[in-house]
Amino acid sequence: MLFVDPILELFKITDVPFVVQIIIRLFVSVVISIILGVERANKRHAAGLRTFIVVSLAGTVSALIDYYLICNFNVVFPAVSVALGIGIAIISSYTIIYSSKNQLKGLTTAVTLWAQAFVGFAFGFGLYTIGVIASIILIICLSVLPKAEIYLKNRSTHFEIHLELKNKTDLPEFVTVIRNLGLNIDDIESNPAYANSGLSVYTISLSIYKKELKQYKTHEEIIEALKTLPYISFIEELSL
Repeated sequence: MLFVDPILELFKITDVPFVVQIIIRLFVSVVISIILGVERANKRHAAGLRTFIVVSLAGTVSALIDYYLICNFNVVFPAVSVALGIGIAIISSYTIIYSSKNQLKGLTTAVTLWAQAFVGFAFGFGLYTIGVIASIILIICLSVLPKAEIYLKNRSTHFEIHLELKNKTDLPEFVTVIRNLGLNIDDIESNPAYANSGLSVYTISLSIYKKELKQYKTHEEIIEALKTLPYISFIEELSL
């Protein structure tokens, strides 16, 4: 069955010259990428407005090239789009870094860049409905879901902390306090990035086993209580 894009039909885009269609596809691709790029830039991520525009534009152009080759030279495989998809995946992977706190950063931006390339493909092939719907879902994922994710994470029975002790001899006492509070230490790892700082720094995985803590205490409240310990220089929960 031949698929006809609903937006193409609604706005009669198929009735205009193909040169105009190309301009419309590029324009829509850039506008959508600006919306996503502004969202990332406002949150001070490495890949911002310009990066998203370039990725989306590249995706649209590669799809237009493949469309031209398919229509005029009987090419059956969209090689340019596939090559770009692989290239964007590789480039996106370089936005993922490990911080000094052994914390993974940039993963959401990396996969969003990759997804934006495919949104560009959709517009390049004239699949406006798919491109618009995918963009709306991406925007929702980036702007709305983080709040729900934070709420669910703060109610989870498992979490990780970055801990800086003034002296390594204070670690046994900290472990005792943790257990008395109703927490289990699942894993503890010394952080070598702070080897010459004079501090004893650890990444610690914790789980809540006391029923009272599960019901009434969030991770933030637990960490605020631990901050009152005199031998702790700094403590915070690690985010994904």
